[in-house]
Amino acid sequence: MYLPKLERRPELDALRGLFLVWMTLTHLPTRFSEFVNQPIGFVTSAEGFVFLSALLIGRIYVRQLLRDEAGVHMKLWKRSLKIYGYHLLMLAFAFTIAAAFAVHTHRAALMNLLNFYLAHPFVAIVGSVLLLYCPPLLDILPMYVTFLFFTPLLLSAAVRYGWHKILAASALVWLLAQFGLRDVMHDFIVHLTHLPIPLQESGAFNLFAWQGVWIAGLWLGARSATGEIPLKKIPGWAVGLSCAICLFFIGVRHGWLGPHLTQEALGIKLDKWRIGPLRVVNLVTFTIVGYWLRKYVIKAVQREPFLTLGKASLEVFCAHIFFVFVGLALLYGEVTELHGVTAIALITVTFIALVLVASNEVRKRRLNREQAKRQQSALQRSATSSPPPTSPTLSCAEQQP
Repeated sequence: MYLPKLERRPELDALRGLFLVWMTLTHLPTRFSEFVNQPIGFVTSAEGFVFLSALLIGRIYVRQLLRDEAGVHMKLWKRSLKIYGYHLLMLAFAFTIAAAFAVHTHRAALMNLLNFYLAHPFVAIVGSVLLLYCPPLLDILPMYVTFLFFTPLLLSAAVRYGWHKILAASALVWLLAQFGLRDVMHDFIVHLTHLPIPLQESGAFNLFAWQGVWIAGLWLGARSATGEIPLKKIPGWAVGLSCAICLFFIGVRHGWLGPHLTQEALGIKLDKWRIGPLRVVNLVTFTIVGYWLRKYVIKAVQREPFLTLGKASLEVFCAHIFFVFVGLALLYGEVTELHGVTAIALITVTFIALVLVASNEVRKRRLNREQAKRQQSALQRSATSSPPPTSPTLSCAEQQP
Protein backbone atom coordinates (compact mmCIF):
# COMPACT_ATOMS: atom_id res chain seq x y z
CA MET A 1 0.00 0.00 0.00
CA TYR A 2 1.42 3.36 -1.06
CA LEU A 3 1.43 6.02 1.65
CA PRO A 4 2.32 9.66 1.11
CA LYS A 5 5.29 10.98 3.04
CA LEU A 6 4.20 12.05 6.51
CA GLU A 7 5.24 15.62 7.11
CA ARG A 8 6.05 16.89 10.57
CA ARG A 9 3.38 19.34 11.71
CA PRO A 10 4.75 21.46 14.58
CA GLU A 11 1.58 23.53 14.57
CA LEU A 12 -0.24 20.54 16.08
CA ASP A 13 2.11 20.64 19.07
CA ALA A 14 1.58 24.39 19.25
CA LEU A 15 -2.20 23.97 19.24
CA ARG A 16 -1.97 21.44 22.03
CA GLY A 17 0.20 23.92 23.96
CA LEU A 18 -2.44 26.61 23.39
CA PHE A 19 -5.14 24.32 24.77
CA LEU A 20 -2.99 23.67 27.86
CA VAL A 21 -2.61 27.41 28.45
CA TRP A 22 -6.36 27.85 27.98
CA MET A 23 -7.07 24.95 30.36
CA THR A 24 -4.72 26.31 33.02
CA LEU A 25 -6.31 29.75 32.97
CA THR A 26 -9.74 28.10 33.21
CA HIS A 27 -8.82 25.90 36.18
CA LEU A 28 -6.85 28.41 38.25
CA PRO A 29 -9.26 29.95 40.79
CA THR A 30 -8.89 33.55 39.62
CA ARG A 31 -11.18 36.05 37.96
CA PHE A 32 -9.44 35.35 34.64
CA SER A 33 -11.21 31.97 34.49
CA GLU A 34 -14.50 33.78 33.85
CA PHE A 35 -13.12 35.36 30.66
CA VAL A 36 -11.65 32.15 29.19
CA ASN A 37 -14.57 29.85 29.99
CA GLN A 38 -16.17 29.17 26.58
CA PRO A 39 -15.56 32.64 25.13
CA ILE A 40 -16.07 31.54 21.49
CA GLY A 41 -19.15 29.40 21.82
CA PHE A 42 -19.64 26.01 23.43
CA VAL A 43 -16.09 24.84 22.85
CA THR A 44 -13.60 24.32 25.68
CA SER A 45 -9.94 23.48 26.03
CA ALA A 46 -10.84 19.96 27.22
CA GLU A 47 -12.58 19.07 23.96
CA GLY A 48 -9.76 20.61 21.95
CA PHE A 49 -7.08 18.79 23.93
CA VAL A 50 -8.79 15.38 23.74
CA PHE A 51 -9.57 15.78 20.03
CA LEU A 52 -6.07 16.92 19.12
CA SER A 53 -4.39 14.21 21.19
CA ALA A 54 -6.43 11.56 19.37
CA LEU A 55 -5.68 13.17 16.02
CA LEU A 56 -1.93 13.00 16.67
CA ILE A 57 -2.14 9.36 17.77
CA GLY A 58 -4.17 8.39 14.71
CA ARG A 59 -1.82 10.31 12.44
CA ILE A 60 1.35 8.72 13.84
CA TYR A 61 0.34 5.16 14.61
CA VAL A 62 -2.02 4.13 11.81
CA ARG A 63 0.92 4.00 9.38
CA GLN A 64 3.05 2.00 11.79
CA LEU A 65 0.14 -0.35 12.38
CA LEU A 66 0.15 -1.35 8.71
CA ARG A 67 3.75 -2.56 9.10
CA ASP A 68 3.86 -3.82 12.71
CA GLU A 69 0.45 -4.26 14.31
CA ALA A 70 1.70 -6.02 17.44
CA GLY A 71 4.41 -3.43 17.98
CA VAL A 72 1.93 -0.55 17.77
CA HIS A 73 -0.38 -2.26 20.23
CA MET A 74 2.48 -2.64 22.69
CA LYS A 75 3.60 0.99 22.27
CA LEU A 76 0.15 2.39 22.93
CA TRP A 77 -0.50 0.10 25.88
CA LYS A 78 2.84 1.12 27.38
CA ARG A 79 1.87 4.75 26.84
CA SER A 80 -1.47 4.23 28.60
CA LEU A 81 0.37 2.51 31.47
CA LYS A 82 2.73 5.50 31.74
CA ILE A 83 -0.19 7.94 31.91
CA TYR A 84 -1.86 5.69 34.49
CA GLY A 85 1.32 5.94 36.57
CA TYR A 86 1.18 9.73 36.40
CA HIS A 87 -2.45 9.56 37.49
CA LEU A 88 -1.52 7.47 40.54
CA LEU A 89 1.16 10.00 41.49
CA MET A 90 -1.36 12.82 41.31
CA LEU A 91 -3.80 10.82 43.44
CA ALA A 92 -1.05 10.16 45.99
CA PHE A 93 -0.41 13.91 46.22
CA ALA A 94 -4.13 14.68 46.56
CA PHE A 95 -4.79 11.99 49.16
CA THR A 96 -1.79 12.86 51.33
CA ILE A 97 -0.44 16.42 51.17
CA ALA A 98 -3.56 18.15 49.81
CA ALA A 99 -5.96 16.21 52.06
CA ALA A 100 -3.84 16.78 55.19
CA PHE A 101 -3.60 20.51 54.45
CA ALA A 102 -7.36 20.70 53.86
CA VAL A 103 -8.18 18.96 57.15
CA HIS A 104 -5.76 20.99 59.28
CA THR A 105 -6.62 24.38 57.76
CA HIS A 106 -10.33 23.71 57.05
CA ARG A 107 -10.02 25.12 53.53
CA ALA A 108 -13.50 24.68 52.07
CA ALA A 109 -12.37 24.51 48.43
CA LEU A 110 -10.04 21.58 49.05
CA MET A 111 -12.48 19.91 51.44
CA ASN A 112 -15.21 20.01 48.80
CA LEU A 113 -12.81 18.62 46.20
CA LEU A 114 -11.89 15.62 48.35
CA ASN A 115 -15.04 15.22 50.46
CA PHE A 116 -15.76 11.64 49.36
CA TYR A 117 -12.18 10.55 50.06
CA LEU A 118 -12.22 12.21 53.49
CA ALA A 119 -15.49 10.44 54.34
CA HIS A 120 -14.66 7.04 52.81
CA PRO A 121 -10.87 6.74 52.42
CA PHE A 122 -10.67 2.99 51.77
CA VAL A 123 -13.42 2.92 49.13
CA ALA A 124 -11.96 6.05 47.54
CA ILE A 125 -8.44 4.64 47.29
CA VAL A 126 -9.54 1.30 45.83
CA GLY A 127 -12.00 3.01 43.52
CA SER A 128 -9.44 5.53 42.28
CA VAL A 129 -6.91 2.79 41.50
CA LEU A 130 -9.63 1.07 39.45
CA LEU A 131 -10.48 4.43 37.77
CA LEU A 132 -13.97 4.31 39.28
CA TYR A 133 -13.58 7.20 41.73
CA CYS A 134 -12.35 10.34 39.99
CA PRO A 135 -12.26 13.54 42.06
CA PRO A 136 -12.77 16.86 40.26
CA LEU A 137 -9.67 17.98 38.31
CA LEU A 138 -8.37 14.41 38.48
CA ASP A 139 -10.88 12.95 36.04
CA ILE A 140 -9.28 13.84 32.72
CA LEU A 141 -6.35 11.42 32.87
CA PRO A 142 -8.56 8.40 33.71
CA MET A 143 -10.60 9.19 30.59
CA TYR A 144 -7.40 9.55 28.58
CA VAL A 145 -6.04 6.24 29.92
CA THR A 146 -9.28 4.44 29.07
CA PHE A 147 -9.47 5.79 25.53
CA LEU A 148 -5.79 5.15 24.86
CA PHE A 149 -6.04 1.58 26.15
CA PHE A 150 -8.75 0.75 23.59
CA THR A 151 -7.17 2.75 20.75
CA PRO A 152 -4.98 -0.10 19.38
CA LEU A 153 -8.07 -2.28 18.97
CA LEU A 154 -9.97 0.57 17.33
CA LEU A 155 -7.17 1.28 14.86
CA SER A 156 -6.85 -2.40 13.96
CA ALA A 157 -10.62 -2.66 13.48
CA ALA A 158 -10.62 0.45 11.31
CA VAL A 159 -7.87 -0.96 9.08
CA ARG A 160 -9.72 -4.28 8.71
CA TYR A 161 -13.34 -3.17 8.44
CA GLY A 162 -13.19 0.51 7.53
CA TRP A 163 -13.80 3.71 9.46
CA HIS A 164 -17.47 3.95 8.50
CA LYS A 165 -18.34 1.06 10.84
CA ILE A 166 -16.25 2.51 13.68
CA LEU A 167 -17.87 5.94 13.26
CA ALA A 168 -21.36 4.41 13.13
CA ALA A 169 -20.73 2.44 16.32
CA SER A 170 -19.33 5.56 18.00
CA ALA A 171 -22.42 7.56 17.02
CA LEU A 172 -24.67 4.82 18.44
CA VAL A 173 -22.78 4.81 21.77
CA TRP A 174 -23.01 8.62 21.92
CA LEU A 175 -26.77 8.40 21.31
CA LEU A 176 -27.19 5.83 24.07
CA ALA A 177 -25.18 8.10 26.36
CA GLN A 178 -27.84 10.77 25.93
CA PHE A 179 -30.44 8.33 27.29
CA GLY A 180 -28.65 7.11 30.41
CA LEU A 181 -26.12 4.50 29.33
CA ARG A 182 -23.63 5.81 31.86
CA ASP A 183 -26.10 5.40 34.73
CA VAL A 184 -26.83 1.80 33.76
CA MET A 185 -23.13 0.90 33.48
CA HIS A 186 -22.33 2.65 36.76
CA ASP A 187 -25.00 0.68 38.63
CA PHE A 188 -23.69 -2.55 37.10
CA ILE A 189 -20.07 -1.81 38.09
CA VAL A 190 -21.05 -0.83 41.64
CA HIS A 191 -22.99 -4.08 41.96
CA LEU A 192 -20.07 -6.06 40.52
CA THR A 193 -17.32 -4.48 42.66
CA HIS A 194 -19.37 -3.77 45.81
CA LEU A 195 -17.77 -0.31 45.92
CA PRO A 196 -20.51 2.20 46.92
CA ILE A 197 -19.21 5.08 44.81
CA PRO A 198 -21.92 7.61 43.87
CA LEU A 199 -22.27 8.46 40.20
CA GLN A 200 -21.26 12.08 40.78
CA GLU A 201 -17.96 10.88 42.27
CA SER A 202 -17.00 8.89 39.18
CA GLY A 203 -15.90 11.98 37.28
CA ALA A 204 -17.70 14.75 35.45
CA PHE A 205 -17.00 13.36 31.98
CA ASN A 206 -19.48 10.94 30.46
CA LEU A 207 -17.03 8.61 28.72
CA PHE A 208 -19.73 7.11 26.49
CA ALA A 209 -20.34 10.56 25.04
CA TRP A 210 -16.75 11.79 25.01
CA GLN A 211 -15.55 8.74 23.09
CA GLY A 212 -17.11 10.46 20.09
CA VAL A 213 -14.61 13.32 20.39
CA TRP A 214 -11.73 10.85 20.68
CA ILE A 215 -12.79 8.65 17.74
CA ALA A 216 -13.43 11.68 15.53
CA GLY A 217 -9.85 12.78 16.25
CA LEU A 218 -8.49 9.30 15.51
CA TRP A 219 -10.41 9.20 12.23
CA LEU A 220 -9.21 12.59 11.00
CA GLY A 221 -5.64 11.86 12.09
CA ALA A 222 -5.60 8.48 10.35
CA ARG A 223 -7.13 9.89 7.17
CA SER A 224 -4.63 12.74 7.07
CA ALA A 225 -1.79 10.19 7.30
CA THR A 226 -3.07 7.71 4.73
CA GLY A 227 -4.92 9.91 2.27
CA GLU A 228 -6.76 13.17 1.83
CA ILE A 229 -8.25 14.69 4.97
CA PRO A 230 -12.09 14.76 4.70
CA LEU A 231 -12.28 18.44 5.69
CA LYS A 232 -10.81 19.36 2.28
CA LYS A 233 -13.94 18.06 0.55
CA ILE A 234 -16.33 20.43 2.35
CA PRO A 235 -17.81 22.92 -0.16
CA GLY A 236 -17.62 26.65 0.30
CA TRP A 237 -21.33 27.05 1.06
CA ALA A 238 -20.97 24.60 3.96
CA VAL A 239 -18.07 26.61 5.34
CA GLY A 240 -20.19 29.78 5.18
CA LEU A 241 -23.06 28.02 6.94
CA SER A 242 -20.64 26.77 9.61
CA CYS A 243 -19.44 30.33 10.21
CA ALA A 244 -23.03 31.48 10.68
CA ILE A 245 -23.74 28.62 13.11
CA CYS A 246 -20.61 29.42 15.12
CA LEU A 247 -21.67 33.06 15.38
CA PHE A 248 -25.12 31.91 16.51
CA PHE A 249 -23.63 29.82 19.33
CA ILE A 250 -21.37 32.70 20.39
CA GLY A 251 -24.49 34.80 20.69
CA VAL A 252 -26.22 32.11 22.74
CA ARG A 253 -23.18 31.73 25.00
CA HIS A 254 -23.11 35.43 25.85
CA GLY A 255 -26.89 35.89 26.03
CA TRP A 256 -27.15 38.26 23.08
CA LEU A 257 -30.16 36.56 21.44
CA GLY A 258 -32.84 36.97 24.07
CA PRO A 259 -34.07 34.98 27.07
CA HIS A 260 -35.19 31.95 25.05
CA LEU A 261 -31.79 31.38 23.43
CA THR A 262 -29.43 31.15 26.38
CA GLN A 263 -27.28 28.39 27.79
CA GLU A 264 -29.70 27.94 30.68
CA ALA A 265 -32.76 27.78 28.40
CA LEU A 266 -31.24 25.18 26.07
CA GLY A 267 -29.90 23.24 29.04
CA ILE A 268 -28.96 19.61 28.45
CA LYS A 269 -28.74 20.09 24.67
CA LEU A 270 -25.57 22.10 25.26
CA ASP A 271 -24.26 20.03 28.16
CA LYS A 272 -20.48 19.75 28.19
CA TRP A 273 -20.19 16.55 30.19
CA ARG A 274 -22.42 14.41 27.98
CA ILE A 275 -21.70 16.38 24.76
CA GLY A 276 -25.30 17.32 24.07
CA PRO A 277 -26.61 17.39 20.46
CA LEU A 278 -26.37 21.16 20.01
CA ARG A 279 -22.86 21.06 21.41
CA VAL A 280 -21.97 18.46 18.78
CA VAL A 281 -23.21 20.84 16.10
CA ASN A 282 -21.07 23.64 17.57
CA LEU A 283 -17.98 21.42 17.79
CA VAL A 284 -18.34 20.17 14.20
CA THR A 285 -18.88 23.62 12.73
CA PHE A 286 -16.07 25.07 14.83
CA THR A 287 -13.71 22.38 13.49
CA ILE A 288 -14.73 23.18 9.91
CA VAL A 289 -14.19 26.91 10.39
CA GLY A 290 -10.90 26.29 12.19
CA TYR A 291 -9.64 24.17 9.30
CA TRP A 292 -10.75 26.79 6.78
CA LEU A 293 -8.80 29.44 8.74
CA ARG A 294 -5.82 27.14 9.33
CA LYS A 295 -3.26 29.39 7.62
CA TYR A 296 -4.06 32.24 10.00
CA VAL A 297 -4.35 29.93 13.01
CA ILE A 298 -0.91 28.44 12.30
CA LYS A 299 0.67 31.88 12.08
CA ALA A 300 -0.91 32.86 15.36
CA VAL A 301 0.00 29.77 17.43
CA GLN A 302 3.19 28.37 15.89
CA ARG A 303 5.46 30.12 18.34
CA GLU A 304 6.87 29.74 21.83
CA PRO A 305 5.94 28.84 24.47
CA PHE A 306 3.10 26.92 22.80
CA LEU A 307 5.47 24.66 20.83
CA THR A 308 7.44 23.58 23.89
CA LEU A 309 4.38 23.20 26.10
CA GLY A 310 2.68 21.00 23.49
CA LYS A 311 5.68 18.71 23.13
CA ALA A 312 5.56 17.88 26.87
CA SER A 313 1.78 17.93 27.27
CA LEU A 314 1.53 15.13 29.85
CA GLU A 315 4.08 16.65 32.22
CA VAL A 316 2.65 20.13 31.75
CA PHE A 317 -0.88 18.91 32.43
CA CYS A 318 0.15 17.26 35.70
CA ALA A 319 2.15 20.33 36.75
CA HIS A 320 -0.82 22.63 36.09
CA ILE A 321 -3.00 20.48 38.38
CA PHE A 322 -0.46 20.99 41.19
CA PHE A 323 -0.73 24.78 40.87
CA VAL A 324 -4.51 24.60 40.74
CA PHE A 325 -4.36 22.83 44.12
CA VAL A 326 -2.06 25.61 45.33
CA GLY A 327 -4.62 28.18 44.21
CA LEU A 328 -7.44 26.34 45.97
CA ALA A 329 -5.31 26.18 49.13
CA LEU A 330 -5.02 29.98 49.04
CA LEU A 331 -8.80 30.42 49.14
CA TYR A 332 -10.32 30.97 52.57
CA GLY A 333 -13.77 31.47 54.05
CA GLU A 334 -16.41 32.26 51.46
CA VAL A 335 -13.88 33.50 48.91
CA THR A 336 -14.27 31.54 45.66
CA GLU A 337 -11.58 33.17 43.53
CA LEU A 338 -8.32 35.03 43.99
CA HIS A 339 -8.01 38.71 43.14
CA GLY A 340 -5.39 41.38 42.65
CA VAL A 341 -1.72 40.75 43.32
CA THR A 342 -2.33 37.21 44.62
CA ALA A 343 -4.07 36.14 41.41
CA ILE A 344 -1.44 37.75 39.17
CA ALA A 345 1.39 36.19 41.21
CA LEU A 346 -0.23 32.74 41.02
CA ILE A 347 -0.69 32.95 37.25
CA THR A 348 2.85 34.24 36.72
CA VAL A 349 4.51 31.59 38.88
CA THR A 350 2.35 28.87 37.34
CA PHE A 351 3.29 29.64 33.75
CA ILE A 352 6.97 30.13 34.53
CA ALA A 353 6.95 26.71 36.19
CA LEU A 354 5.06 25.10 33.30
CA VAL A 355 7.55 26.43 30.76
CA LEU A 356 10.46 25.19 32.88
CA VAL A 357 8.88 21.74 33.23
CA ALA A 358 8.24 21.54 29.48
CA SER A 359 11.72 22.80 28.55
CA ASN A 360 13.37 20.28 30.85
CA GLU A 361 11.30 17.42 29.42
CA VAL A 362 12.01 18.42 25.81
CA ARG A 363 15.72 18.72 26.58
CA LYS A 364 15.80 15.25 28.16
CA ARG A 365 14.07 13.74 25.15
CA ARG A 366 16.51 15.42 22.78
CA LEU A 367 19.49 14.13 24.77
CA ASN A 368 18.03 10.63 24.80
CA ARG A 369 17.54 10.71 21.03
CA GLU A 370 21.09 11.94 20.49
CA GLN A 371 22.47 9.24 22.77
CA ALA A 372 20.47 6.57 20.95
CA LYS A 373 21.81 7.82 17.60
CA ARG A 374 25.39 7.73 18.89
CA GLN A 375 24.94 4.20 20.15
CA GLN A 376 23.42 3.12 16.84
CA SER A 377 26.28 4.73 14.90
CA ALA A 378 28.81 3.02 17.16
CA LEU A 379 27.17 -0.36 16.56
CA GLN A 380 27.18 0.22 12.80
CA ARG A 381 30.86 1.19 12.82
CA SER A 382 31.66 -1.86 14.93
CA ALA A 383 29.79 -4.12 12.53
CA THR A 384 31.52 -2.72 9.43
CA SER A 385 34.99 -2.80 11.00
CA SER A 386 34.78 -6.38 12.33
CA PRO A 387 37.13 -8.73 10.38
CA PRO A 388 35.47 -11.53 8.46
CA PRO A 389 35.75 -15.01 9.98
CA THR A 390 38.92 -16.87 8.95
CA SER A 391 37.49 -20.33 9.42
CA PRO A 392 34.12 -21.92 8.88
CA THR A 393 34.56 -23.82 12.14
CA LEU A 394 31.78 -23.01 14.61
CA SER A 395 32.65 -21.70 18.04
CA CYS A 396 31.70 -23.62 21.14
CA ALA A 397 28.86 -21.23 21.85
CA GLU A 398 27.55 -21.57 18.30
CA GLN A 399 27.61 -25.35 18.53
CA GLN A 400 25.19 -25.40 21.47
CA PRO A 401 21.74 -26.75 20.49
